[in-house]
Amino acid sequence: MEINDKSGVTEYKASQKRYQNMTYNRTGKSGVLLPAISLGLWHNFGFIDNLQNGREIMRSAFDLGITHFDLANNYGPPYGSAEKNFGTILKEDFKQYRDELFIATKAGYDMWPGPYGNWGSRKYLIASLDQSLKRMGLDYVDIFYHHRPDSQTPLEETMGALADIVRQGKALYVGISNYKLEETQQAASFLKELKVPFVLHQARYSMFDRWVENGLLDTLERNGVGCIAFSPLAQGMLTNKYLHGVPEDSRAAKSLTYLNTDTVYGNLEKIKKLHDIAQERGQKLSQMAIAWILRQPTIASVLLGASSANQLKENVKALDNLEFSDEELELINRIVS
Repeated sequence: MEINDKSGVTEYKASQKRYQNMTYNRTGKSGVLLPAISLGLWHNFGFIDNLQNGREIMRSAFDLGITHFDLANNYGPPYGSAEKNFGTILKEDFKQYRDELFIATKAGYDMWPGPYGNWGSRKYLIASLDQSLKRMGLDYVDIFYHHRPDSQTPLEETMGALADIVRQGKALYVGISNYKLEETQQAASFLKELKVPFVLHQARYSMFDRWVENGLLDTLERNGVGCIAFSPLAQGMLTNKYLHGVPEDSRAAKSLTYLNTDTVYGNLEKIKKLHDIAQERGQKLSQMAIAWILRQPTIASVLLGASSANQLKENVKALDNLEFSDEELELINRIVS
């Protein structure tokens, strides 16, 4: 809901119905409930993007009951700009709603020059989070992730840094991202010993990328940790965008991160067959792809990016039909295997 103040500037007032239709899932064995769909700010929130569009996406998200906003230190471009823009919007529109939000950031990838601006050292993680908090104008984040494993830094050091970050009050919970099975179990053991609230593993998961099913989800469940899935639409392949080939203005045509023309054409027949199943279910392919992930009990939330408020609204409609018949699941398995 929006109103105009006397100066003509649009003021944001959140919808009073924002919690009526969203589904909230418990995150592992923690007290945290996450919206089934969360908003990721990896794309469309940097300095190269339209700030007003980002504002509209965030407003629509919160009005839909999406309380979880996911960032990282190097989101942009340039690095840090997504956090800076998020902080601007937060201050102008969401300050009074801070306690209703679950805000995440991460560190682990290249951020600044020199030996202390990357990977998983205590020096890097604590310095990076301090910078992130300044950019966003926050005293703390709700969860702080180590963004990827670091084979050169002892895991004890990385997990110890996460523990101290919580004890310093800079994060309420911690998580990891992109960790494989054995690394995840080791991290869980260290954090349990340190008595740190480890609640989420953020992992790539889609119909086209099912590696988490090879033991990771079971490991998380045993340790009382939830999973939040990113890239659920396989960088746009699990949408209607590529049904008839590769549009000139698409990510694949530009060979942007994780997607190129060869990958799309290599999966095109699968995309078409999955689209047919989605139509029979009364859904778009993207909506079915989201629902398919959420059928897993260990999945707390699906992390979606959005280029517009309308795109986000369409994808949230996935929650209108989360049930799959055994026949549908078997057919999907045959198509994607």
